[in-house]
Amino acid sequence: MRTEAKAVVIGGGVIGCSILYHLAKLGWSDVVLLERDELTSGSTWHAAANIHGLHDSTNISRIQHYTMNLYKELEEETGQSCGVFQPGSLYLAQTEERVHQLRLQAAKARLYSMNFYEISIEKAQELNPLVDFSGVKCVMYEPDGGNVDPSGVTNAYAVGARQRGAEINRFTPVTATQAQPDGTWIVKTPKGDIRTDWVVNAAGLWGREVAALAGITLPLQPTEHQYFVTETIPEVTAMGRRLPSVSDRDGEYYLRQEGQGLLVGAYEKDVRFWAEEGTPLDFAHDLFADDLDRIEENMMNAINRVPVVGNAGIKRVINGPMIWSPDSNVLFGPVPELDNYFCCNGIIPGFSQSGGMGLQAAQWIIQGESQYDMFGWDMARFDDWADKAFTKARVEDSYAHRFAIHFPNEERSAGRPARTRPIYDLQKEMGAVFGLNGGWEHPLWFADAPGTKDTNGFTRQNWWGPVGEECRKLRSHAGIIDISNFAKYRCSGPGAAEWLNAIFANNMPTTVGRSCLTPLIGVRGGIAGDFTVTKTGADDFWIIGSGMAERYHKRFFKQVPLPTDTTFESLTTATCGFNIAGPKSREMLQRLTNTSLATADFPFMRSQTITLAGVDVLALRVSFTGDLGWELHCKSDDQAKLYAALLEVGKDVGAVPVGSRALMALRIEKGYGSWSREYSPEYWPQEVGLDRLCKLDKDFLNKAACVGNLQKQAREQLVILQLDEADTLKSNADATGGEPIFKDGKGIGRVTSGAYGYTVGMSLALGFVKDAGAGDRVDVMVLGQPHKATILARPPFDPDGAILRG
Repeated sequence: MRTEAKAVVIGGGVIGCSILYHLAKLGWSDVVLLERDELTSGSTWHAAANIHGLHDSTNISRIQHYTMNLYKELEEETGQSCGVFQPGSLYLAQTEERVHQLRLQAAKARLYSMNFYEISIEKAQELNPLVDFSGVKCVMYEPDGGNVDPSGVTNAYAVGARQRGAEINRFTPVTATQAQPDGTWIVKTPKGDIRTDWVVNAAGLWGREVAALAGITLPLQPTEHQYFVTETIPEVTAMGRRLPSVSDRDGEYYLRQEGQGLLVGAYEKDVRFWAEEGTPLDFAHDLFADDLDRIEENMMNAINRVPVVGNAGIKRVINGPMIWSPDSNVLFGPVPELDNYFCCNGIIPGFSQSGGMGLQAAQWIIQGESQYDMFGWDMARFDDWADKAFTKARVEDSYAHRFAIHFPNEERSAGRPARTRPIYDLQKEMGAVFGLNGGWEHPLWFADAPGTKDTNGFTRQNWWGPVGEECRKLRSHAGIIDISNFAKYRCSGPGAAEWLNAIFANNMPTTVGRSCLTPLIGVRGGIAGDFTVTKTGADDFWIIGSGMAERYHKRFFKQVPLPTDTTFESLTTATCGFNIAGPKSREMLQRLTNTSLATADFPFMRSQTITLAGVDVLALRVSFTGDLGWELHCKSDDQAKLYAALLEVGKDVGAVPVGSRALMALRIEKGYGSWSREYSPEYWPQEVGLDRLCKLDKDFLNKAACVGNLQKQAREQLVILQLDEADTLKSNADATGGEPIFKDGKGIGRVTSGAYGYTVGMSLALGFVKDAGAGDRVDVMVLGQPHKATILARPPFDPDGAILRG
């Protein structure tokens, strides 16, 4: 066994073997995989191993299509069969909402040249005569859908990795992972130790235990999951061909051919947890006792849809463990608090994603960043607030709603609240409907009655009208927006300015009281973040960024050594904040302070520490609404006092509390981008209008990549679009993000954010397009159907910034 390696992958399931293969494929032959038992132990060997390409997330769809195409290449490369069957998949919609979801996915497939399209019921009946299509409103067909052999795929990755120089050691449990002062690791096993640059935790059911060896706690919880395989069914045999699988998510089951019978699986409501205190180390190729009574309702749905299932005997039942994250997505990426420790844990559709996941992991480890923006998978989306109780509650919800539609703007309540601010109970009494952001509860909108809940769907919901009222009140009077969930940091000391200039692309303010906007540049030269930096003292700076990305951004901040005489700390928990915006915001705040808020005394992009209603606050003359406004940041202990004063004085000027849904609509009216939507490591500065904030006369993190991109022609451009009122009224829907954009039948881009612009009377969207510009007429595929739209030359609200700066 090698004693040194570039990377040690822990776990010999399909994901660990894929990562090993892709590391070797990208040039790292000096890599080792350690498996405590035999390859495929744990969850891999008993997986149903279905493969499908389409996903609500565009990047996950790309990853899944890469994976599906890779399997046949692997077979040719290695000579190892992957057991690929691709008779196609039929996706059934029994509700209008499922029709919307499938048609939107089909529109995305058309944009990205993926094979997924609508077919007639008659054609579907011809493809799979065993299905009763009664009550089905729409059928989509994926010709490449199917399944693979779990052991075959895993061994193909293993063979391919070995052929490229990688080493695999079976029956070699890891007993310790020890971080070294130089950033390397010592991985200990009974067969000897390995010094390695990178540790990769792909330990599947044992992901928690392997993480604990490095002092990490991962929010993971295993459950039982059942499927059964029938005896031979004469009608299947008589077909003489392999039948397409059936995805009937409204029926809460999946079904495909297995041999001359059928395989039926379900995600039942009666969830059974397993190994809550830790996965047994002696568990390998084991299963649980059958418990088909728990999936009886799902089975009956399958029998009603495919009647031959009801007459077939059951050949075998597979009841095995799966391990889940709180949102059922993988925990992916380097641990921000450690050097060179990569996680890939909690994978559910492993055989649809294994290839793409392995490629993205290898890119991140070797090249410093993955090809695609994978924040939806990034382990940094969770932190210590995702404790055991939260994880268990969310896993139960995720499992039981595995086939439910995840609607735009949907907020699930399981496991909440996780973190609250001092005014949470008061806001609740005021009718606030809350969302989750970085673990924090924050108001989405304010209903007339406490206890009101969101309705969910692709069309306009119960919050659409009230959010409009909040927008109109803010634009005509003033609004009070809780922005406590923003990430806040403080950098102090003689080296603060130098360090911040080395991190961020813009020049840091040199005068106390001035603020600047600045991008953070990723390894590939894209936008890894956008921040507001304010100089609050001679050697003191406040930094404000995306709250949900706080742990994600730790990785960047640690790349530049902090001077010994300088401190950098997070103030997100210790401080709270409000944005007071609107034409009467100045009048409102002036009643609470002796500090002059006149433009001459307090211009745009300036800051002062002032006293408001007896509370010391850092006041910044900025507003994400695009309106006249201030951000006010105070100690968390003072939040309730400040909020009470703002609400009281706000009554005199007609101000109202405003939630984040209104903020979304208002910032789109102004054309402002938002991190993880318009700002992403995939997008270059000039593509999002931030190139002017990249100062090339100084050094900053990843400058060379930034300069390289700035020297190229933009691949696409961020634009604002106005959707035709007739189309949005007809569909009762606005763009929300992800909708493809077509021009003259050709795919030219996609929406990143969308909302109704209540105060400008337009349905609006932000998105990226190529080969199109202001004035062009395009089709935005809202609900998967074309909605006519015009690319605007300027944002409809205050395009010159006169109100913002007034």
